[in-house]
Amino acid sequence: MNKHLLTLRNLSIVCLSLCNCGMTRHAEPPAPYGATPSPGQLQWHEMEFYGFLHFTVNTFTDKEWGYGDENPSVFNPTDFSAEQIVTTAKMAGMKGLILTCKHHDGFCLWPSKYTEHSVKNSAWKGGKGDVVKEISEACRRHGLKFGTYLSPWDRNHAEYGRPAYVEYYRNQLRELLTNYGPISEIWWDGANGGDGYYGGARETRLIDRSTYYGWDQSIRIARELQPLAVIFSDAGPGVRWCGNESGFTNDPCWACYTPHPAEGEKTAGPGTTMYQEGGPGHRDGKFWMPAEVDVSIRPGWFYHSSQDKEVRSPENLLKIYYESVGRGASLLLNLPPDRRGRIHENDVASLQGFRRTLDATFAVNFAKDAALKPSSVRGGDARFAAANLVDGRRDTYWSTDDGAKQAELVVEMKAPRAFNVVDIREYLPLGQRVDTWALDKWVNGQWVEFAKGEAIGARRLWRGAYQTADRVRLRLSGPVCPAISEFGLYAEPAK
Repeated sequence: MNKHLLTLRNLSIVCLSLCNCGMTRHAEPPAPYGATPSPGQLQWHEMEFYGFLHFTVNTFTDKEWGYGDENPSVFNPTDFSAEQIVTTAKMAGMKGLILTCKHHDGFCLWPSKYTEHSVKNSAWKGGKGDVVKEISEACRRHGLKFGTYLSPWDRNHAEYGRPAYVEYYRNQLRELLTNYGPISEIWWDGANGGDGYYGGARETRLIDRSTYYGWDQSIRIARELQPLAVIFSDAGPGVRWCGNESGFTNDPCWACYTPHPAEGEKTAGPGTTMYQEGGPGHRDGKFWMPAEVDVSIRPGWFYHSSQDKEVRSPENLLKIYYESVGRGASLLLNLPPDRRGRIHENDVASLQGFRRTLDATFAVNFAKDAALKPSSVRGGDARFAAANLVDGRRDTYWSTDDGAKQAELVVEMKAPRAFNVVDIREYLPLGQRVDTWALDKWVNGQWVEFAKGEAIGARRLWRGAYQTADRVRLRLSGPVCPAISEFGLYAEPAK
């Protein structure tokens, strides 16, 4: 036998050996299941936790909803600091901020060329200021995303309720989406129509919310100018409302959703959707339209000195976090700047306590150094191995063969560990694949279940009583094989 044949024979033996030890690279990835996220939605999912800034004339009139007849000169923060606002959000772990560029009162925090009811006629900085510019630039300096809230309802504008206002609204939308850099989220409120100043008319104006705004055209403008921005409203189309402002979403909370018109409405849109369905979502929903939980750190959305002692505690913020982010939604926490134009010290202190606990909780993943034993690996391919669950990357995942719709992962630790938080994430580009999950611990020679639920999606955080074990098992079931990106076992610090 010549040396060339020997070489070929040896290569064949090596290849066969690689096949037998599970190191082949021939398996195809699983096919996506159901609706899947767009590139912009995937970027949005990475934020998880970000802030709302409610700041306008209401801050200085001590109101929640301005009437629209405020003199612009009332807006006059005494020590405005975009730097303090943004660094406070970053300290808290927020990945972005959404600013109320215009609330229902119609006052604009930027010098819009389409109205006089704006900062350009305020006392602040002699009318030369631009809150939108300062906040957006500070966000970019510190690596935070920036989003805009532009109220469809305008209690100041004389043409509200007529076609001319819709043109005005879209002109302002273009200003915000072209002059302030990349926009991560566009926030549309469902409050539309009612009593207002309306250029001095002082009357009630009602609209047909299903048709008046022509939302399809505004959506086209937004997608043209900011293609990666997600649009929030009762009906998305990028992100949906969870249906409450109390700081939680339903359990389970499916990422997919089909908006339905509210009773008496023609279409499902901002303010016209059966929003109660936004909490749970729909397992078989037509669209990938995940939920956002919006809630304020204070009783009100705007700053009121009377609420300085009513700031949510760190413990309450943790509860909100686990009942929003921990159920696959995002958390949009409102931080209202005070009359100085800063986040109040009481709010900062609460955020610091909240962040300390979260950082301590997720400092050590007990599963990282454990032996991970999956029920199977897709095609025996290392690209889909269980090791991907603890590599700290969202673009790798563990998966099984197509027929293995029920799967298990056993985590064997070197010694018993006490933990009370379990973290599970699905690989979102392939859709939401898991229907049910359960967690067991090894006790006296047998498995004992300590938690179970439905839906995983972007993130499922189980938080409960401390469990002590050296072996933990994750059980999954769904209509297709799973694709799990991360798994972790964590312990909150002792109180």
